[in-house]
Amino acid sequence: MTGRIAVAGSLAIIVLAVSYNSGMFALSRRPTGRTVAAAGSRTYVFLLACLNEEKVISESLARIIRLPLDDMLVLVVDDASDDGTAAAVRNLTSPRVQLYRREFPDARKGKGAALNAGLRWLRESELLNGKNPNDIIVCVVDADGRLDGHAVEQVDPFFDDPKIGAVQVGVRMYNRRLRLLARLQDMEFVVYGEIFQNARRHLGSVGMGGNGQFMRLAALESLPGEPWSDCLTEDLDLGVRLLAAGWINGFCPTAAVHQQAVLTLGRLLRQRSRWFQGHLQAFRLVPLILRQIPARSAVDLIYHLSSPALLLLTSLLPIAFMIMLGDTVVASVQSGHSLLSPWWLPWFYLMTFSMAAAYAFVYRKREPVSWAFALLLGHVYVVYGYIWFISGWWALARALTGKHTWLKTART
Repeated sequence: MTGRIAVAGSLAIIVLAVSYNSGMFALSRRPTGRTVAAAGSRTYVFLLACLNEEKVISESLARIIRLPLDDMLVLVVDDASDDGTAAAVRNLTSPRVQLYRREFPDARKGKGAALNAGLRWLRESELLNGKNPNDIIVCVVDADGRLDGHAVEQVDPFFDDPKIGAVQVGVRMYNRRLRLLARLQDMEFVVYGEIFQNARRHLGSVGMGGNGQFMRLAALESLPGEPWSDCLTEDLDLGVRLLAAGWINGFCPTAAVHQQAVLTLGRLLRQRSRWFQGHLQAFRLVPLILRQIPARSAVDLIYHLSSPALLLLTSLLPIAFMIMLGDTVVASVQSGHSLLSPWWLPWFYLMTFSMAAAYAFVYRKREPVSWAFALLLGHVYVVYGYIWFISGWWALARALTGKHTWLKTART
C-alpha cells in the first residue's frame, strides 16, 4: 500500500510535468508578431566577466570585434585571473576593447559582482557620456561565447519597441560533434529555447541566460540596487526583476551564442548542481512575482521556480516503483497468479518518453541531422535528464549545510 501511494504521488508530478511540457510545445508553435517603430542609432557594449580564461578569450573577442557595428565597445572584466587572460586581451591591440582588472579583496565574489563592477567602471570612465541610456544595449557574453555574425542584426529590431528591456538569443554548443555528452547539451539548450522560451514570449515570462543576453542600459538602471545579484544564477534573477520593473523580455530564436560544452560527466554534474542551487536561491523572488508581475506570467514563473522541488520529488519515483513492484510480487505469490498487467509497459513509455518526438522535431529545425538520429537522440536525451536528480540532491545538501561558493567550470 505504501508503495502504491508513493508511486501515485510521483506519477501525479510526472503527469503535471508532461502536461506542462506538452502545453508549452503547442504554445511555442504559434507565431509571434512584433511591433516595429522607427529605429535609431544604438551603441552596443559587450561585457565579458573573466576568471582564468586565456584558453578561449581571444577567439571570443575576435568574433565580437568582427561584428558589423559602427558604434561598439567591448569591456573585459578580469576578475583577478592568475593566468594569461589579461595578456591575451592586450595582445588584440584593438581600440574597441577595454580591459578592467579587479584586485583582491574585491575580486572573485561571483559573476554578478564582476558584471556590476564592470558597469560601474563604464560609468566612471565617461566612455558613455552624451549617450541616451535607452539607446545603449549591454550584451553579456561568456568568455567562451561566440556570437553569430548576424546576432546584432536579428536582435536590434526588438529594441524598436520601447517596452523591451532585454532580449535573450539562443544558446548552442560549438563542440557538439566531439562527444555524445556535448551533443546532448546542445539539444538541451535548443529544446529550452525552441519550446520554453518561444512559448514564454506569449506568456510574458521569457527568462535571461548567462550568455548572449542583450539589455537596454535604461532597463538595468531602473532596477533597485545593482543590476546583478549575488545569486548563483544571477541571470535568472535579473530576468525576473526586469519583468517586475515593468519591462518586457524578448527571445530571439534566429540568432545564437555558441559556447563550450562540458566534456566529462563529473564537471557536468558539478555545473548543473551549481545551477540547481542558484535556482533554489531564486525562490526568494516569489513574493516579488506575486506583487508586481501579471497573473499569466506569474503562474509560469512560479511553476518554473518550483521545478527544483518537483524534480526532487520525481527523483523518488524509481524507488517508489520498486516498492510497488515488490508489493505486487508479494500479492501475486499470495493469490497464486500474476497481478502484473501487460499494459504497464506502454504506460511506462508514455510517461517517460512521450516528449522524445517533440524534442527530435525542434532539434532538427536547428541542426541538419536525420530523423532517425534525432529521434534516437530524443530518447537518449530523456535519460540524460536524470543527471538533474543527482545534481539536485547534491545542490540541496550544499544549500542545507551553508555552502554557497563553487569553483568555476574549467575550459579546454
